[in-house]
Order: sequence, then C-alpha cells, then structure tokens
Amino acid sequence: MGIILKHIQNGAQSDPEAGNPRIMKKYNPQSVEAYWQRLWEEEQSFRADEAAAGEKFYLLVMFPYPSGRIHMGHVRNYAIGDAIARQKRLLGHNVLQPMGWDAFGMPAENAAISQKKHPQAWTYDNIAAMRRELKSMGLAYDWSRELATCDPDYAHWEQRLFLKLHQKGLIYRKQSLVNWDPVDQTVLANEQVIDGKGWRSGAVVQRKELSQWFLKITHYADELLAGIETLTGWPETVRTMQTHWIGKSHGVEFAFAIEGESETLPVYTTRPDTIMGVTFCSIAPEHPLARRVAERDPAAHAFIRECQQSGTSEETLERLEKKGYPTGLMAIHPLTGDRIPIFIANFVLMSYGTGAVMAVPAHDQRDFEFARAHDLPIRVVIQPAGIPLDPETMSEAYTGPGILTASGAFDGLDNETAKKRVAERFEALQIGRATIQYRLRDWGISRQRYWGNPIPFIHCDRCGVVPVPETDLPVKLPEDVLELFGQPGNPLDRHPTWKQIPCPTCGQAARRETDTMDTFMESSWYFLRYCSPDHHTAPLDRTRVDHWMPVDQYVGGVEHAVLHLLYARFFHKALRDVGEVGCDEPFTRLLTQGMVRKDTHRCATHGWRYPHETTERDGFLICVECDAPIEVGRNEKMSKSKHNVVDPNEIIQGYGADTARVFMLFAAPPEQDLEWSDSGVDGAWRFLNRMWRLVHQITERTGMVAPASRMPEAATLRTLRGKIHETIDKVSRDMTRFQFNTAIAAVMELINAGSAWLNQSDAPQWHGEEAATLRELAETVVILMNPFAPHITAELWQETLSMSGPLHAARWPQTDPEALVRAEVTVVVQINGKFRSRITLPAEAPRPVQERMALEDLNIQQHLAGKEVMKMITLPGKLINIVVRP
Repeated sequence: MGIILKHIQNGAQSDPEAGNPRIMKKYNPQSVEAYWQRLWEEEQSFRADEAAAGEKFYLLVMFPYPSGRIHMGHVRNYAIGDAIARQKRLLGHNVLQPMGWDAFGMPAENAAISQKKHPQAWTYDNIAAMRRELKSMGLAYDWSRELATCDPDYAHWEQRLFLKLHQKGLIYRKQSLVNWDPVDQTVLANEQVIDGKGWRSGAVVQRKELSQWFLKITHYADELLAGIETLTGWPETVRTMQTHWIGKSHGVEFAFAIEGESETLPVYTTRPDTIMGVTFCSIAPEHPLARRVAERDPAAHAFIRECQQSGTSEETLERLEKKGYPTGLMAIHPLTGDRIPIFIANFVLMSYGTGAVMAVPAHDQRDFEFARAHDLPIRVVIQPAGIPLDPETMSEAYTGPGILTASGAFDGLDNETAKKRVAERFEALQIGRATIQYRLRDWGISRQRYWGNPIPFIHCDRCGVVPVPETDLPVKLPEDVLELFGQPGNPLDRHPTWKQIPCPTCGQAARRETDTMDTFMESSWYFLRYCSPDHHTAPLDRTRVDHWMPVDQYVGGVEHAVLHLLYARFFHKALRDVGEVGCDEPFTRLLTQGMVRKDTHRCATHGWRYPHETTERDGFLICVECDAPIEVGRNEKMSKSKHNVVDPNEIIQGYGADTARVFMLFAAPPEQDLEWSDSGVDGAWRFLNRMWRLVHQITERTGMVAPASRMPEAATLRTLRGKIHETIDKVSRDMTRFQFNTAIAAVMELINAGSAWLNQSDAPQWHGEEAATLRELAETVVILMNPFAPHITAELWQETLSMSGPLHAARWPQTDPEALVRAEVTVVVQINGKFRSRITLPAEAPRPVQERMALEDLNIQQHLAGKEVMKMITLPGKLINIVVRP
C-alpha cells in the first residue's frame, strides 16, 4: 500500500506536455486512458450489431449488485472477461459484451432503515457511481444494452413471463414448510441457507409454514441432469456440484402397517439392502401422524414447536443434535412382522420423500446417533471385508459396501445385488415398488420484502387467486414506503392503500399479492434480455435472441454453481418450452475465477488495520504506536472488517487502469486465487513503461516502414523474427486456455529480446530487413498486449506506429510457418540433474552430435574434470543430463 501511495504522490508525474496524448514523450496513463475512453464512448466502438460481419461471440460476465463501489474482485472478473472479448474481436468475431445491474435485494431496504433513503434512490445512485468506476477501467462494453432489473421495463416483462409460465403449469402456489429468516423477515430457498443461517443476514433460520409460490424445477430434473453431460466447456467441479444437488437416486417405495391403525406409513429408501436392519421409524414434526399424536399429547405438541426453531435445509439438519419423541405407535416390519417404534424426529423433513424414514442405525449415521441417544437397538446387516462389525463397539455407522448378514434369504449377497433382490421381493408381494427420486425440490420464489418484483396476482374472496390482466402490467411498487421501514415484516403488506384493488374478474374488493419474487428470478433470464433490450412489445425478440444465444463464454464466481447457474439453466428450458428461446442450454462455456486475497495485520491495541506502521524485532513484527506484536494473516480474503481491502480507484488514479488489469491477469491463472502484491502492481507499471519506450525507440529509428513479411537473410534477424512468431503462437494458444499470465510473460520475453537487440546496435537509423523486422516486432507486441492493456496499446498503435484505423478493428497476427522453423536451439546441460550450462546447437543435429557438443563445452569440461561419465540422458533440442559416478 505504501508503494501505491508513494507512486500517486511522486511517480505518475509527467512532463508539461503530457496532458496532450499526441505530443507525449513519457507514458502518462491518466491522459491516455481519459482520451481513449472518451473516444470509444463517442464513437460507440463496442456497440454490437446482429448484421455485422463475423461469427457471433457472446461474452458475458455475471452482472454485479449495485452496492456502491467496485472492489478488486470486480476488477479481476471484468478484466478477465474483457481480455477474452477483445481478443475475439481481433480474431474477427462479431462480439456482444453487455453490462447491467442485479438491482433488487435486501441491502437497499437496509439502507432505507439505516440512512432513511428510499431503496430506489439508493440503488440508482449506486448504479451511477459504479458505472463511472467501470467505465474508468476501459471495458469494451456495449453500454447501449445496459439494464437494471429494478427498471419498470424489466419488471414488466418478467411479470409477463411469470404469467406465461403459470399458464403452462410451471408455477403454482401451496402451503409449505419454509426456511424463515427472522431478521430479514423473509423466506429463503435451501440453497440460501449457509451453515444454518441466512445467506445475507447471518441469522439462525427457523421453520415456518406459509403459502408460497413455486416454480416446477423438479419437472426438469432429468433434463437438467442429462444436460450436464453436454456442458463440456464447464469446470468439472461445477458440473459435479449440480449433479449432487439434483441428486437422482434409485430406491424402493413401500409402506409399514401401523399396529392397531387402518392407515399405513409410506417410506422411501435408497438402501433396501438394509431392510432387515430397521429398528425404528422416524417421522417429520409436520407429518400428519405426528400432528395427530400432538393433538392428544401436550409433550408431543411442545416438541414439535421446538423443532420449528430450526431451518429446513439438509445442511442445517445434519448439524442438529438428534432429538426425538416417542409416539407410542408401532410399525410392523413388512418382511419379519417385528414391532418397530415410531418417533417424531427433528432431523426428518416433510418435504423430502414421504416425511417418514425407516431407520437403520448400523448403516446410517443420523440413525446411529439417534439410536445411541435413545438407547435403541443397533442391528448389523452388512459386514465389510476384514474385521466384522460389532454393534456394541461401533463408534459410527458403517455406510460402505459389504456382504449381507442376519438378513434371512438375502444372506451372502453383496449389497448392490441385494438392493435389486429386495426390490423384486417387495414387488412380488405387492407391498412396494422400485422408483426414482431426486434431492432437488421445487424452487420457492416468494419473498416477504418490498424491494423486489411484485408477483402479478390478486386475491379475491369470491374468485380465488387470479392473475393481473396483461394490460395492467407492470404492477409497480408504491413509492411512499420510507416510513414503513424499520418495522418487522413486509412494508407492502402494511401499506394502507397499495394492496387494495378491485378483482379483475368480478369487480369486488380484493387484495394484491404482497410477496415479491426471489432476486434469482431476475438473474435467471437477464442474459436473454441483453439480446434485445430495446424490444418493447414482448419480453424478447426471438430473432435476435436466436442470433446471439447461447452465451459463448460466461465468467463468474464458483459460489454461483448451484444458486444462479442451476436456476438459470432451468428457467431457460422453461422459456424454451413456451416458445421464447430456441436453444437448450444458456451458457456454452463457463470460467469461474478465484478470489483476491491479501495479508492482514492485527495488533492487540488497534485491531485489524492495513497498513500498520511496524518494525521488526527478534523476527516479529511490532506496532510502532503501541509496541504490541502484530498478528499477520496470510492470504486472507479481502474484507472491510479486516482492513485489507485495496481501493481499485486508488490504483487506477495512481497507475492507470491498464496497470491494474495487467497485474490482475499476470499475477495468477484466472481460476486460482490471486495474492495481492503492491510490488506486483509496481512491476506491471514498469513493464508497461518498457513497452512504451521500446515501441517509441523502434519507431524513431525505423520510420514508417512496412513490417517484415518473410524471413530476413541475417542470422540474428532470423532469430529475432523466429522469436516474434513463437510469441504469436504461444500467446494465441494460451488465450484459448485462458492462461493470461503465461501469455503476458511471453510478451515480456519478446520485449526483452527486442530491447537486447536495440542495445547491441548503436545505429541511429535502421533500414531494409532490420527496420522491417523491428517494425513487425513493435506491431506484434502492441496487438498481443491489447486484450490486457487496451488504452496504452491503442495509443501506441495509432499515434506512435501511425496505423490506419483503430486497434480494436485490427486483426490478430498470424504465425509464419517458416519463422517457426528454428535453425538453432538452446539446450540446457545438467550434471547429475544440476544445471551447469546452456549451449546453442543446430536444430537438426542428431543426438550423438548434441551430446558431443555438450561434452566439449568449457563449463561442462570444468565440472567433469577427474570424473567418470556413466551415461547421458538426452531430450533432443531441450535438455542433456550427464550422469557421472559420485
């Protein structure tokens, strides 16, 4: 941080003429970047047009929530996407790269409470601030397609799509047990419950039964699962996470008879092989049987109320202390006739399966914990290879494979075979059947908050729940709500007039739906609206959507693997089925970038702070203000609470956006976490200055010559041109793999080679093949660096190299096959695996010649003096390892 501050104060000062980029001698990023950003905006340089030439390429970075300021994670994310988009443009593609705002959500309501500012005003003010910051990065966005999901136009078309999916039968309403966030006073989807707490508020989640709106994502479970196999351009980790979340399972559905009762207890199990190990049954607190017991048993009623203080996600239930209440009822084992006690259990959910579970404590960990807590029998029915299991000494359930035991007719079968045999027995006895179930549940989208898109339905006592007529869309949020914030519950529900409306069917007094849509609704189709944001007669212009979709490259965080990405895939398929889109999957390729991390400093007196004024004593950092030791946290995620956040605006103002972008892309591969380094930023700045000086030096000493188009005669120039085309080849290959760090490193090597060539020549002016080769080097460096540093390269291209036409309209350089044929190669020579020399050999020299020349090298001869060579290991053209006797 100190380097940055010093640079801002001293390092970015340029000569008096630097304010005019046209006569600038020193690199002044502020002048260069301001000029090009203004020009790109005036000329709408990156506006996408369906009619433009070239194969379409839709590049999309996940749009941000308008929190008010961009952070270094944003800078990295957008620099990655922009590098891909700019290179594709240079390759001749017709590129669409839009930007917008995921603008609904709780933070705006929190601001209304804490700042007494309307959520709409807070949101649009933040959008304006973040737009300015993003534009200062010089990103090649088509700003004409900008949208915010809170815009009335976007809300209108989303409401229209909601009604269309409802007509298709893909949206419905029902009473449901939900995850209730008591702080945000809203419902959370299971995916939004993290470690038993609300993903935004951090409050412990509770169970609550409410009438909710749902989307039938389960209707697409099989297609979503099958589609994962086609997503070969996605990271395997994301595909695995979605596969697990959908959770397709094969099992058996059957019912226990209940002693003395006419009704039965249906269950579903994926482990029919353990049927003979059942020692009790568990039912959910919301199960009809549990409620019936609670009606006559106050203690059961109290236990059920206690269970409602926890969330409904599997993750939450997994961590709960396993509690239960005996119902006094007995189930009858379908094969043995044994009496099995039935418990109400806090870890069973009514929404999963049938709300009842056959419990096999020897082979299920939750059942094992429950059985130990309630002193219930544990019966081993699967024995692993090796030491036999003893229920008296088991410390945990055995869930692996094995051979059935204590299972009657199934003894001796391996457990996979037994699954099939048990299913066949149940079907033969007509007491059960093999079936398939999914872990995935329908998507509950009702949210009890103001700042969201209203659900377009009306509640009428006579007509029921009826849709808002399309002619009355959009349903707009009331604006006079500021005084309603700060009170518990939904401001829409407490608004005195907004929800009162005549029924569109019968005309009598009715009420608007006061729930708003989950914000993941907006992010599930925004990429489609970008294709035709100016279409005002329907949500989407099918012709233009079919032109741009699917998104060719999507960029965003892996934290969205289940939430956003799964919902978006489902919503896209649903819209396909109502005729809005044509393709099956929305995103062809996915790149998930890592986080930006930075060391933290914490002293006992001042807490987290960065930077701390420190001194070193006995190997420890000491705070100079209070003499307390400094605790250093290595590579912590950037966080305001830990004071290790670096302000992107500070970097851009001090070094320029190009330096920030080059550092972000060079410091680590995009899929890995990036460790922040002040010295790394300074290194990126120095590199751009070296490039600036090199291009100017070449131009001054070559004049306006054409670049080389064939191999020169001079050997040194042939080597230099070979390096140019090796760099083109490597950078081109690295870009396809998103290895931006190694691509930039290759350009650095080329600049070093060019600088070395210049330094060994004192000629004031070059002509002929010298000038042509160096001109080719300068043009190549500039165009290869354009995806990473667009401002400085645009300046060098047009003003220094005097090229006709803007750089973003140029074409990516092609390799010359003749230049890639090397006359000589440099080979590393080792002795017993240790580097000892580097020699230059004819590229076509046979192995014996290469080995002889290695032995003749003076450095090698010195190291071999008095030693016996045992053998030589040779990788022709790369490495020779001489093995000597120790």
